[in-house]
Amino acid sequence: MSVAIRSMFDSIAGRYDALNRILSLGRDLAWRRKAARLLPNLARGSSLLDLCGGTGDFYLAARRMGMDAFGVVGDFSRPMLMRARSKPGFSGALIEMDALRTPFGDAKFDAVLCGFGMRNLLQLGAGLREIHRLLKPGGVFVTLEFFRPDTGFTRFFYRVPAPVFLPLWGWMLGSRREAYAYLAGSVLGFHSPGEYAAFCRETGFSRVEVTACDFGIVHIVKAIKEGQGS
Repeated sequence: MSVAIRSMFDSIAGRYDALNRILSLGRDLAWRRKAARLLPNLARGSSLLDLCGGTGDFYLAARRMGMDAFGVVGDFSRPMLMRARSKPGFSGALIEMDALRTPFGDAKFDAVLCGFGMRNLLQLGAGLREIHRLLKPGGVFVTLEFFRPDTGFTRFFYRVPAPVFLPLWGWMLGSRREAYAYLAGSVLGFHSPGEYAAFCRETGFSRVEVTACDFGIVHIVKAIKEGQGS
């Protein structure tokens, strides 16, 4: 990820959660819960990585679903991770890291989550290969993401109101206008859900399933690493 993107997230860390709640009308919490339900039963002794985990909301959603695995939240923004540490119920490890070059060995995790982070990677293929490497055979990778629009409604939403109103709302709520201009632009420049699923299969994942949320504004992609348990 670029230094500019990292600086942008550092600057909005203090308002990040509040802005997400307001701009999504609280739906971001429901999206994370729905995605977390796709995880296997991660009992004590298993391990979970929340990659590009920011302020830890995705990890906490999994915890609230009854997950008892050892959790790691990794992100390139230290201020974002510090926000995660202060949240009630947070008990995981926090590691500042580059998602393309994580500090872990092969096959260390039973599951990897990534919420709204794959779109920010400079090299999507390298990021998927790193996640595949980190997973144990049969491990699960769950992506929650804003993908490039592929329906009439979502194309209209991201090309007309979103580029205007997201930066304006962010600025009115006390955040950097360019951060939310980046959000709308990065969605249009990313891959469609189908293209992303194809990249997952090419990387070696199997049983790739795509689920649309709220008329396709957001999608969940579940992918399994082939091997024992898959």
